[in-house]
Amino acid sequence: MLLIHVQKVTPRVSYTFKQICKRILGLEVNLTSKIETFIAHDGPKFSYGKKPLSKELYFQSVDLLFEHGLNDTEIQVFDWENTKCFFEIKHASSALPFDIFAATFYLLTRYEEYLPHVKDEYGRFPAVESIAYTHDFLQEPVIDIWAYKFKDVLLEKYPELQFVDKKFAVIPVISVDQTFAYKNKGVLRSIGGGIRDLWNLKFDQFTDRIRVNLGMKKDPYNTFDFIIDLQKLKKRKAKVLFGLGDYSKYEKNIGYNNPRHQSIIKHIADYIDVGLKVSYDAISNASVLNKEKQRIESILNRRLLYSLCSFFKLKLPEAYRNFIELEIQEDYSMGYAGFSGFRAGTCTPFMFYDLDYEVQTPLIVYSFCFTSLTDDDGSKNEGSIRKEIISYIEKIKKVKGAFIPIFSNVTFSELEDQSYWKSILEFIWNIDDE
Repeated sequence: MLLIHVQKVTPRVSYTFKQICKRILGLEVNLTSKIETFIAHDGPKFSYGKKPLSKELYFQSVDLLFEHGLNDTEIQVFDWENTKCFFEIKHASSALPFDIFAATFYLLTRYEEYLPHVKDEYGRFPAVESIAYTHDFLQEPVIDIWAYKFKDVLLEKYPELQFVDKKFAVIPVISVDQTFAYKNKGVLRSIGGGIRDLWNLKFDQFTDRIRVNLGMKKDPYNTFDFIIDLQKLKKRKAKVLFGLGDYSKYEKNIGYNNPRHQSIIKHIADYIDVGLKVSYDAISNASVLNKEKQRIESILNRRLLYSLCSFFKLKLPEAYRNFIELEIQEDYSMGYAGFSGFRAGTCTPFMFYDLDYEVQTPLIVYSFCFTSLTDDDGSKNEGSIRKEIISYIEKIKKVKGAFIPIFSNVTFSELEDQSYWKSILEFIWNIDDE
């Protein structure tokens, strides 16, 4: 047990120390603001504040964890021991040259997303507005890297400290915008799609559309047997998240009450955890979200636990408040559509902290670092993608985090020009756990 003295035990302090010490490092800690208790403690301990109490192990603080509300603080990023950090401090006695706890809180809570910024065409916080992108550390799980450097400092002072190691994990996520390409679309949509194929001179697709609807060929978007076969060979904490929103400009899936649609969802749920891909409209509309939640629960006959926002459109804190209100337990939307990397600076799941209410919530956020659902220019190939994935895996294994890639069932379709995505998912699924 490690005792930590702080000037005041605030919700921000409790949240941050629990994430770093317990969730990342597996170390039990107690917090106290009483000097007498701290002095009387004979075991491992350190202080966190503006100045040291005596000659104890000491980490200097900035003001962030003792404030309320938002302040537009200027962030100065600097290099330190092969990584980047900010909230630099100058006290000579401090064990680290920056406030690791304040910097962690800033990134985890997505503090910068509450501040004024320019949104993209979907109303999202763009990667290019983030300090991680601006200062070139988006591809690094900096919080976890900092935590392990902090661990080294503790062990140097207290080699008897006991840490419970996490295990590296792979959690593939499949987002399902359209369960079928041609099948079960209804007469009008099928005719309209066929006319569009002919107009665009896509004769192969036109022929496939007819063959699929006549039952002569499997629908190309129905790639779920491939995913189930992978799960049978090697169990993963994978998630398949279905879109069940009403047809609109952004939602093109077939009706939720289609028997074949429901049959597919139930079949997958026999092997893999199934959740909801929240529609574009439901992200900011609690009543629409509740309707979609009821749909997936009626199909599965179980509570909805997992969510993913369409287009990764995550408006904080409203979207997460709605999820919490409906008792969704895990969200997989924390990442960028156009850029790979760690949006929250970590590869360890964390509890969502509501900055407006100054409270830790029960919603667990799983931050993904790679997705095939990107708006790139098509310049990537299988070799470069594999290299990128291997790079992330190596970084995440070092800090025993979770590698979470997000794909679409469409990615593995024969209609896509990039047929190598199946082999990439097979490669990811078969990565050794350590």
